[in-house]
Amino acid sequence: MRDVYDVIYAPVITEKSTEALESNVYTFLVNESANKVDIARAIEQLWDVTVEDVRTMRYAGKAKRAFLGRVNRNWSLGRRPSFKKAVVQLAEGDHIEFYEVG
Repeated sequence: MRDVYDVIYAPVITEKSTEALESNVYTFLVNESANKVDIARAIEQLWDVTVEDVRTMRYAGKAKRAFLGRVNRNWSLGRRPSFKKAVVQLAEGDHIEFYEVG
């Protein structure tokens, strides 16, 4: 098994994911090669909670163009990195404290 810090990179804190916290659903950026079992075990070890369900999504990196000047018409092409996101449902009564309020 991998180290838990190699599986879970960071929580996703957006408006939509913050609203989902009320229904005990948490969102994380995870390693692209991690499967649902690895993700569930890593979250259970890190925060001592019980995971009921894991849903994963892959996002492909988008092409990015940068303009290099007013006269020069050469475009510099690049890509944003691709990533994988996991949406985790915890058992009733469990919660993860990302930040303290107040």
